[in-house]
Amino acid sequence: MLYRRRKLDLPHGELYTPVLFPVRNIGKRSSDNTPTYVGTIPDFSAAMINARSIRNREPMWNRLTNGVTLREEMDVPEDTIVFADSGGFDFSGEEIDTTPAETLETQDQLEADIYGTVDAPLSRENRAAENQRRIDQSVEYALEASDRHTGDALLFASVHGYDPETIRNSIRHLEKNGDFDGYALGSMVPIRTDYKKVTKLVLSARQATDKHLHVYGLGGIVYQPLLLYLGVDSFDSSAFIRSAGNRNYLIPGFGGEPLRNIESLDRLPCPCPVCGQRELEEIREDRTALTKHNLWALATELRRFRYVVEAERDVEEYLDLRFQGNEVTRRAYETAKQQVRRLT
Repeated sequence: MLYRRRKLDLPHGELYTPVLFPVRNIGKRSSDNTPTYVGTIPDFSAAMINARSIRNREPMWNRLTNGVTLREEMDVPEDTIVFADSGGFDFSGEEIDTTPAETLETQDQLEADIYGTVDAPLSRENRAAENQRRIDQSVEYALEASDRHTGDALLFASVHGYDPETIRNSIRHLEKNGDFDGYALGSMVPIRTDYKKVTKLVLSARQATDKHLHVYGLGGIVYQPLLLYLGVDSFDSSAFIRSAGNRNYLIPGFGGEPLRNIESLDRLPCPCPVCGQRELEEIREDRTALTKHNLWALATELRRFRYVVEAERDVEEYLDLRFQGNEVTRRAYETAKQQVRRLT
């Protein structure tokens, strides 16, 4: 097992890893669909935001450049830890409309604790040459950001690739030619159903560096235990929002379940503060409540893994049980287990 615990010293406080950064849709049209969780769910005192979306939301950007702090705009405590990515996922199907300099200026203005470099995500629909161009472009942007970056915020280089060798070579090149506090692995969401491929790519990144490793977009309830086992330090997710929008109820240890499949139940199977005293029908009609429950489910998944480690129980035995109900994820885990055993 490559799981590890570390502490990050950040401008707004200390952050213990491994950790999930819930995605805050601030700046997006759907900005109102992220319920308040800081201060109500102890596990989550951090947030992932899209710097590009905020800068492009003119009324909001005007407030933020005229005295209002980001955390005031988000209605969270000033010691909330913020990871500001470049908004690279918005560029999946189009050309990049920002620069490393502009993105750093935005991240500085937002007083983020962690900066993600500008990146050009890959697509399975692209020709190999186009994806390679995007890989190289992301590396160049990261190196430019390294040259320009000052201050106490951490800088994570965004890295892409659809084969382990490309991931390893990109990180080693960035290590040699730049100054980064960690790396953030992108382009995983479009291939998320190919668990074996994702597992191999994450392991290649983990092998290439001992620095902090973040994985963009895969912090959902199924991927969490797998990423923890592989030694990923942090991940982000908007799955709790999207699942609630589709009326999917996240259940630790099982995954997501459409509420219509369990509508015969009066009480839901989770005793979290959202569900404990409410009936299913009430949760169904309250999307905010369902979203909050889904966040509690993600927190529970993380707590369970930490318990297994701290109690010195057999992590692999726990994961054998965790993944036995899904043949696809079980095979991916078996592949990961074989590779991890060779490394430890």
